[in-house]
Amino acid sequence: MDAVVAISLIRMAAADLAMGPWQRPSDAYLVQLGLDALMADIEAPSLPLLAGLARGEYPQARELFDLVLEEMGLLPLTSENLAKARWTAAQWWAGQIVGCQLDSVHGAKLIYEEAAAELGYPEALQPIVDLARALDLPNDQPPDQRHIRDRVTSAAREFLATEARQNHSL
Repeated sequence: MDAVVAISLIRMAAADLAMGPWQRPSDAYLVQLGLDALMADIEAPSLPLLAGLARGEYPQARELFDLVLEEMGLLPLTSENLAKARWTAAQWWAGQIVGCQLDSVHGAKLIYEEAAAELGYPEALQPIVDLARALDLPNDQPPDQRHIRDRVTSAAREFLATEARQNHSL
C-alpha cells in the first residue's frame, strides 16, 4: 500500500465515523489504518501512538485517530476529497483482486459497499457492483463461486484498464 491509498482509506474512515454507531469503523480497524499509514511512510506525531495500541488500549483509538487527522491536515473532509479517496480505494482494491492479493468476492463487496454505493453507483464500477449483488441474491441455487470469482477478476482488470486509458489520455 502506498501513501495515497493509505490516506484515502483514512479519509474514508473519518467520514464513516460520522455515521450511525453500527456503521462506524471499529477501533481495531483504526489501529490497522495507523499501521498501514506507518508502513507507507506517512508521518504524523500521533500516528505511532495509534499504530502501537495494544488490544486493551483500543478505546483510545478514536481520540488518537482524530489527532492524526488534524496533524495530517485532513480536516475538514470535503465531498471532493472523499470522492477522490473512494475512487483511489476502488482502484487499489481492483488491483489487489487482479494481483490475487485480495479475495475477489470480498474485494467486489468492498468496491460495492465502500466505493460505488457512496459514489452513486458510477458506470465504471457497475460490472463489479452487479457481481457483488449477485452473490447476495436469495435464490434456490447458490451462485457458482468460482465462476463469479473469475468474472470479478475480469471486471476488475477491465476497470483498471479503462481507468488507465482515461488517465493516460488526459
